[in-house]
Amino acid sequence: MDPKVISRNIGIALLLNALFMYISAVVSAIYGFDASFSPLLLSALITSLAGGFPLIFVNRYYDINLREGFTIVVLAWVISCLFGTLPYAMYGGEFSIIDSWFESVSGYTTTGATTVVDVEALPKGLLFWRSSTHWLGGLGVVVFMLLVLPTVSSFRMKLSKMEISSLSKENFRYKVKQTIRIISTVYLGLTIIQTFLLHLAGMDLFDSVNHAFSTVSTGGFSTRNNSVIYYDSFRIELIIMVFMVLSGIHFGLLYSVFAGKPASLFKSSIVRFYLLSLLAGGLLVSLNIRMGGSVNEWGTAFRQGFFQVISIGTTTGFATADSSIWPSFSMLVLIYFMFQCACSGSTTGGLKADRVFIFLSSIKAHLKRQVHPNAVVSIKVNNHSLERDMVYSVNLYIAIYITMVFLVTMLLTLFGLELTEAFSSSAACMGNVGPGFGSVGSLGNYSDFPFVAKLLLSVQMLLGRLEIYPIMLLFVVFRSR
Repeated sequence: MDPKVISRNIGIALLLNALFMYISAVVSAIYGFDASFSPLLLSALITSLAGGFPLIFVNRYYDINLREGFTIVVLAWVISCLFGTLPYAMYGGEFSIIDSWFESVSGYTTTGATTVVDVEALPKGLLFWRSSTHWLGGLGVVVFMLLVLPTVSSFRMKLSKMEISSLSKENFRYKVKQTIRIISTVYLGLTIIQTFLLHLAGMDLFDSVNHAFSTVSTGGFSTRNNSVIYYDSFRIELIIMVFMVLSGIHFGLLYSVFAGKPASLFKSSIVRFYLLSLLAGGLLVSLNIRMGGSVNEWGTAFRQGFFQVISIGTTTGFATADSSIWPSFSMLVLIYFMFQCACSGSTTGGLKADRVFIFLSSIKAHLKRQVHPNAVVSIKVNNHSLERDMVYSVNLYIAIYITMVFLVTMLLTLFGLELTEAFSSSAACMGNVGPGFGSVGSLGNYSDFPFVAKLLLSVQMLLGRLEIYPIMLLFVVFRSR
């Protein structure tokens, strides 16, 4: 393994972060050189030097092997999060060192969990930086996993076995340049269109850009203390709901829609499962909160119920109501969506709808084999039979994922957290969802959590965003040297 190759690629990632720090400093200057200008500018200079140094003294490398690929992905995320703490730590205010780290990790992993009590008190430049970390992290999860790592064809084959289904592979069967174009076109297109629509619906331009960044990345950082509730606008909520749903769909399929093949979107069994589950969840929650007395009008029930289900089900985390005071049934439905979430190949976290679909299909196939022992029962996704190894990998991942949620829950209760807060925060951070229940509900924050709990949850956010396997495989690769 060549450290020069690793340092050069990590340097490129840092320069990209520095670029958005500079842009955030410009935003600060536009709004009267607010208190975040100096921290952002100094952070940008430090990050530029750290990122530019290896590019100056290290020759360009075209080949990346297995060990180097895994190392680049993991270290690029961790080091980006480390440098992302600088603007918060230098600004001070509510941000201690651990809170700066937590906010940075939450931003890059598009979790949206925050330790900030008064978001509206933050200067514009720092608010823009928070949203920028979402936008960088949302794009990075696709770019790093599908572009940086698969530069070696043999490694692409190994990595593809860790994919959820043939869906991801089919919709990214392009050359590297084509894949970059697909990802950037969809990502930028969704961001620009949503910004325009939100501004047209009544948001000011600054809030429109920030909320578009947070929506398309399925992150959830808002510029308002009460999140989307602040605007009290059905038009704004509807626009955000539509773009949350779109951002939870595989980017390859979205690109095919833009390319004039809309039928391909609904031919996907995963997308149908994803959309139908959101529809069912929205209906169940809406009926429950209306009949349970949480809201008094049917229109409000459907408006709040569908928004919260879509928000949690796409790991975005915006809020139009305090779901912590809803009936237990509704809370359980939202907890289910904290685990399932949206489709692979999107910016969302969680288990992914692909894995849940395959898991349910494997249960169905197993029951059929019990009834017909001699029958050949295959598990299919989009009429393609899945290999047994892939199904095994999916079910193993689900088992590891759920085990980690419960282990972290146990540790959090050991640190003094109440059970509901411990479990929901563990599930929310592992799934990169953000809000849980109790004090960390949709209108709450993580400011009162102890130091160790914040550190543990930040590590869990990274594990959830990297989908566990890259970190596990990194250790396997190093042990096999």
